[in-house]
Amino acid sequence: MKLTIGEQSSYCYTNNRSIDPDKPSVVFIHGAGLDHTVWTLAARHFARHGRNVISIDLPAHGRSQGAPLSTIEAMADWLIACLDELGIDKAALCGHSMGSLVALDCAARHSERVRAVALVGSIAPMPVSDAILDACAANDHSAFDMLTQYGYSKRHQYGGNSNPGMWMIGGTLRLFERSAPGVLNNDMNACNNYTAGLERAALVTCPTTMILGHEDRLTPVRGTQKLQDAITNVSVRVLSGAGHTMMVEAPNDLLDALHEVL
Repeated sequence: MKLTIGEQSSYCYTNNRSIDPDKPSVVFIHGAGLDHTVWTLAARHFARHGRNVISIDLPAHGRSQGAPLSTIEAMADWLIACLDELGIDKAALCGHSMGSLVALDCAARHSERVRAVALVGSIAPMPVSDAILDACAANDHSAFDMLTQYGYSKRHQYGGNSNPGMWMIGGTLRLFERSAPGVLNNDMNACNNYTAGLERAALVTCPTTMILGHEDRLTPVRGTQKLQDAITNVSVRVLSGAGHTMMVEAPNDLLDALHEVL
């Protein structure tokens, strides 16, 4: 579905369905340098189970036009503008990695618009290594390589997807490669510069679930305790054997966890 937000053409995936005001809505928010396609399985699932699904492409990502938004706060405000354009008063938010920070910030500053939150592969603060930042700034392919490699658990470096014909590593790498120049650099800096995460987390009052990969090397479970402690109404699910890219490493376990909150 194409929308006009701030005079720019934007896109969100709705499983080819119109928004039904009588149904609860779920918004899916992708991570840095990616797009709505990372949420296709979950979006289709919830669309077939009585939900409006809105899987967004942030500005300059996927099929959305415009310049990339340079801060997490700006992305959260854009998300509210998207809900306004769709006529949705309140929605559940599900964000992965950078998208989880957008969901967190949105739930804190626009609490009247958010009924529940799922934070997938999340941590706050979300620092980015100098090596990745430097590679992103130089528009060097090594940034895509590093994020793809570290985005999977070690055992999934060799494949093993339960869906025949799916190449997990290759699929993620291609998503990074088709992003516009500068977009990943923008997103990595937005994550690195977002220092208000724990402060915002303390303001979140809606039901919240953190879904973490036991083998996650980008947002490791051991580093998430401060965020867990900061959120008042939080449950935590750790998916065994999964790394950071849980949508393809552990899709069924992820769906089970999402059902608890969304």
